[in-house]
Amino acid sequence: MRMLRKWSALLLLFVAAALIGGCGEKTKTEDNDIIILYTNDVHCAVDADIGYAGLAAYKEWCEEKTPYVALVDCGDALQGDSIGAISQGEYLVEIMNRVGYDYAVLGNHEFDYGMEQLEALLGLSEAQYLGCNIRYTGTEETFLSQLAAYDIVSYGGVRVGYVGVSTPESIAKSVPAYFMDADGEYVYDFYGADGEELYARVQETVDLCRNEGADYVVVLAHLGTDEASAPFCSTDLIANTSGIDVVLDGHSHSVISCYVAENKDGENVLLSSTGTGLENIGQVTITADGNIQTGLIGSYPNTDKEIQDCIENIESQYEAELEKRVAYSEVPLTTVSDAGVRLIRSRETNLGDFCADAYRAVSGADIAIVNGGGIRADLPVGEITFGDLLAVHPYGNTLCVAEATGQEILDALEMASRSCLPETSDGENAVGENGGFLQVSGLRYTIDTSVESGVEVDEQGMFVSCEGARRVQEVWVLQEDGSYAELAPDRIYTVASHNYLIKQGGDGLTMFMDNKLVIDEGILDYQALITYLSDFLGGTIGDAYAAPQDRITVK
Repeated sequence: MRMLRKWSALLLLFVAAALIGGCGEKTKTEDNDIIILYTNDVHCAVDADIGYAGLAAYKEWCEEKTPYVALVDCGDALQGDSIGAISQGEYLVEIMNRVGYDYAVLGNHEFDYGMEQLEALLGLSEAQYLGCNIRYTGTEETFLSQLAAYDIVSYGGVRVGYVGVSTPESIAKSVPAYFMDADGEYVYDFYGADGEELYARVQETVDLCRNEGADYVVVLAHLGTDEASAPFCSTDLIANTSGIDVVLDGHSHSVISCYVAENKDGENVLLSSTGTGLENIGQVTITADGNIQTGLIGSYPNTDKEIQDCIENIESQYEAELEKRVAYSEVPLTTVSDAGVRLIRSRETNLGDFCADAYRAVSGADIAIVNGGGIRADLPVGEITFGDLLAVHPYGNTLCVAEATGQEILDALEMASRSCLPETSDGENAVGENGGFLQVSGLRYTIDTSVESGVEVDEQGMFVSCEGARRVQEVWVLQEDGSYAELAPDRIYTVASHNYLIKQGGDGLTMFMDNKLVIDEGILDYQALITYLSDFLGGTIGDAYAAPQDRITVK
């Protein structure tokens, strides 16, 4: 029989923590309370805000109050900064092991290092990863097909079931190829054919927990509350299931101290999410009389010295890793001319070709575009280090692929080329520059600088239209057989870039912002370069990149 639950909203106050808010009826921790601490979307922010050292100290403080303390993570912990990229997530697993996580779920970005590395990471993790809705349809057993759907823990006679749920958006929001077999067929899915399939799978798992004697069911979810994620939002899940007491959520980086939602039987379910980057710690408290509370700890003054030392030691290793070779280049890749004039913002360069090729190869898109202003450093002849690649793409943007019409691509090229001049220098400085000038892959085109730009922008510099003659001409698209075909304005193409250009309208390129996304914020930009080097070039940049490849002609 389910324990009585009491619900009301109030501010939770703890002696040593500043709580943003919560709901429940309890204001003092008793020695038999069950405390579940939770994080989500940390994204490698190991020492930002509260940090893992602060989290560890707060966990220790809770353990002084009650022996029943758990720590869980709701996904996207292992990717998001160079400390993750350099170690392929291993440094993060090491820190989380030290802090003492009990359970975790796979966020979409846990898949960014590929299935082989993910298997290694789960093998290193002392936390148990849960996932009730991850399905493998291939012919062989894999580590993911063996992932536990749930687990039940007894805390002094009270049994709590933990259920893991990962977003069906994971395939589109990581690298789709990672979910395929060698023949290019999808062999992984997330019960994501529609919302009903997901709800039924979670309901089945919740029922198993209840049938095995769970007094409470806590769902560890990476679903989010963004409307664009419907019907896979955590609120959708709650409204279409029963038997869940609390949903701890991630994915949308939402800050939700406590939201009370009704399930399909009209019963109350608590929903909470901590934001991102350890800006908050989440806390669920279950009392002996059946009261449940959630709230967020927004600051904590203490740190665990052992964890802080661990982080500092790893950061020192990370600094050394920046100097380690990850590839070799037989040619220099540059942003400038032989005379040292910056070209990357007005002309094709071999480094621009390389970056755009990386986006197109890793994503499988028809076309790739990269803004010249986002390519910030050259690559030398000889050894290439992690630090070199991070310097090329220092902003940490994420790979996106959108469907776009040929006309939208023409508009983007026109917008990007509006500042080009016949000359690149006035004798001392670069001229005709535009940070949004597009380096491309899978395209060839000509810019006729004798044609005055007809691009119109609004007062914020965002593209509105293009009137009159166009300076971008003779636009051709690379075909699978290596030939080129004229770009068709009414045809749909897939365009790879990063979130800055595709989703945010960076450099005024508004034409893709409302388009359908095939990949929505997948791997980091510099991770795309690393993956291209290792998986497509065999670790060596060869003579093919000795010079620009005549993709952009300026006359």
